[in-house]
Amino acid sequence: MKSVLHLLLFTMLTTACSTTTQETVTIQELNKQFISAWNTKEADKITGFLAEDVQFVQGSSHWQGKSEVASKWVRTTLPTLEGLKIYALSSGMDSQTAYEAGTFSVEVLPASPDEPKGKGEGNFMLLWKKSPDTGWKLSYVQLEDLPVRTSTAVVPTSLIP
Repeated sequence: MKSVLHLLLFTMLTTACSTTTQETVTIQELNKQFISAWNTKEADKITGFLAEDVQFVQGSSHWQGKSEVASKWVRTTLPTLEGLKIYALSSGMDSQTAYEAGTFSVEVLPASPDEPKGKGEGNFMLLWKKSPDTGWKLSYVQLEDLPVRTSTAVVPTSLIP
């Protein structure tokens, strides 16, 4: 009887002490994963981050829905950029939403080999929403671009024969 009591007590203690660890994620981790996918040109992974009702706003462009945003933004823009970096100025998160806003910089690849690379800069805002069945998804993207500057090297005249 004593051993049964010990076994019951042991079972109750181990059951009571085991907790389900809920994965916690930060807005910085979400954006790091998203930017990493951009920089490694993983279009399917980027599209996987998008919510079904995602909205994208850039200048006069406004696209809605995962299919349209993936087609008109992700797949069109991805081959033309490299080295995307974001610099957060503001962020916040609760149990259902997370946002980060700040500035970005990116290298813009030339359309032809004889053209120089460009540098793109601007402001960004990314809003993520949590869904119980699909996890965190990018719900809203807003970009405000400055004009692209070319990266031309200046060669001192003393080096020109």
